[in-house]
Amino acid sequence: MFIKTTAIAAVALFACQSAWSACNYPKKIFVPNGTVATEDEMLEGQKAVKQYMVDMNELLDCLEAETSSAVTEGEDPQITVERETIRSKRHNAAVDEMETVASDYNEAVRAYKARQQ
Repeated sequence: MFIKTTAIAAVALFACQSAWSACNYPKKIFVPNGTVATEDEMLEGQKAVKQYMVDMNELLDCLEAETSSAVTEGEDPQITVERETIRSKRHNAAVDEMETVASDYNEAVRAYKARQQ
């Protein structure tokens, strides 16, 4: 019985992970180097960062929607915990990436402005 339950749990977890793969990270963007970038390059970088943030927010919405729509009635509690752990890690990684991109761009802007003075 334990082996059968474990096998069912493994298949269910794999199915959950496959569904989660529908939420894909957007393509990584290039943040200009503010110490050498032109104004046009900085403006293009700004547009790219803004679009990246929109795309990342869509990813976060997708992750939330997948979690909300997951069928958990009668589900093994261990699978529910594992699914939430994976979703939480993906969410946190996305937020960390958004913060890094924003910080990198803000640093580039400060370097660009310092160069202009």
